[in-house]
This record gives sequence, structure tokens and C-alpha cells, in this order.
Amino acid sequence: MSEGVQANGSPADSGGTPAGDGRRVRVVLVDDHRMFRTGVQAEIGRTEQTGVEVVGEAADVDQAVTVITATRPEVVLLDVHLPGGGGVEVLRRCAPMMAAPENPVRFLALSVSDAAEDVIGVIRGGARGYVTKTITGTDLVDSIFRVQEGDAVFSPRLAGFVLDAFASTDAPPVDEDLDRLTQREREVLRLIARGYAYKEIAKQLFISVKTVESHVSAVLRKLQLSNRHELTRWATARRLV
Repeated sequence: MSEGVQANGSPADSGGTPAGDGRRVRVVLVDDHRMFRTGVQAEIGRTEQTGVEVVGEAADVDQAVTVITATRPEVVLLDVHLPGGGGVEVLRRCAPMMAAPENPVRFLALSVSDAAEDVIGVIRGGARGYVTKTITGTDLVDSIFRVQEGDAVFSPRLAGFVLDAFASTDAPPVDEDLDRLTQREREVLRLIARGYAYKEIAKQLFISVKTVESHVSAVLRKLQLSNRHELTRWATARRLV
């Protein structure tokens, strides 16, 4: 496997002693920050105490699909913002595994973002829940087991986004203009609208300034806008800022 992908076991190799009530869940961590993955592994991956067995890790979309396909975990902890297309692209490519009649792979988004469009995007993509990275280790373990059992799990503030988008009969329609943008283009758009300079955006997203410029050009073209000021007004009108 390429760098960033780590498979820690196979479906048949889940040794160790189950946690107190005997429950066990096999998990893959998908996040592009190695230190964060290491921290989550240390916090929840003590299988004897938590019942969580981390069987693989990945740092981008291609790696995620590879390791999820190889290990077939019960739950994937999925970051929303990933190189290669974001968490939504992982969900799209893993749709057959989510829909499997037996032993489906379920996804729980774990992200620093609490933006409504990020939450709605991954839930539309098939994730069973969305929690932010402020969650405690104990609550994260509980959320993982609930998702494994088929429940939907959300951080309290985020549940309202989902209710507004899916439960209300007068929920706003899908924004076709916004749907033309890739996940990365949306990230760049949001930061532009917040007043970030290209260099600041590059640093924030771990990409080059030239790549930022290319994304901005693509956004302008797709939305038929002329400059960053029009982008800001467009994003503000849709409450993306």
C-alpha cells in the first residue's frame, strides 16, 4: 500500500480480549493528518478496554478506498476534507459496500468542520452520523458502537442541520450551482469569502498557491463570476461563510 495507508489486520484476524460487555467493532481511520490519527488510535484503540479494534488507516481518498476494500471494517471514521475529492468522494466510491445486504460498512464523519454544507454533504452521501473533533474519547467510542448498530449519531448542534435539510417538507432544494463544485473547490470558496489571502488558503489546506489559483479560476468559471468580490457575495448569499 502507498504511504499513509496502514492495514492493521484482516477480517479474520481480530485477536485480543473483548471489552467489558464483549462487544467488538472493527474500525478504519481516515484523516489526512497523521498526528490526529495517532491520537485517535491511542485514545480509542485500546481494544481490551474499549472494544474498538483499529484495523487500518488512510490519508486520502484513494488510500481510503483501498484500505476499506481490503479490511471491510464495520465502521469508518471519515474526515470531511481529504486530498483527492473529500469524504463525499470516499462515500461515493464505497457505496456498494455501504449497501451490502450482509455486513455493510458504515461511516461516521469525524471532522473539525461544523459547517452545514459539510454535514449535509456527507449525510447525503450515506454517512450514518457526524461528530466534531471536540468529542471526548468515551463519547466517540459510544458513537462508533451506535453507528455499528445502525443508529444515526450527531453532535447536538449539528442535528438541526440534518433535520432542516431532510425532515422539513419545505426544506430548500439542492443547490445545483454549488453541486458543480468539488469538495476542494468549496473549501477554497469558503476561505476566499472569509477574506483569506491565497497564501493563507494554501497554508490552511496544505496545497500550493498555484493550486489555490487554479481552484479559484475553476470556481469562477463554473459559477460564471468575474472576481473574488463576486465570489464573496455569492457565498454570503448562500450562508457558506
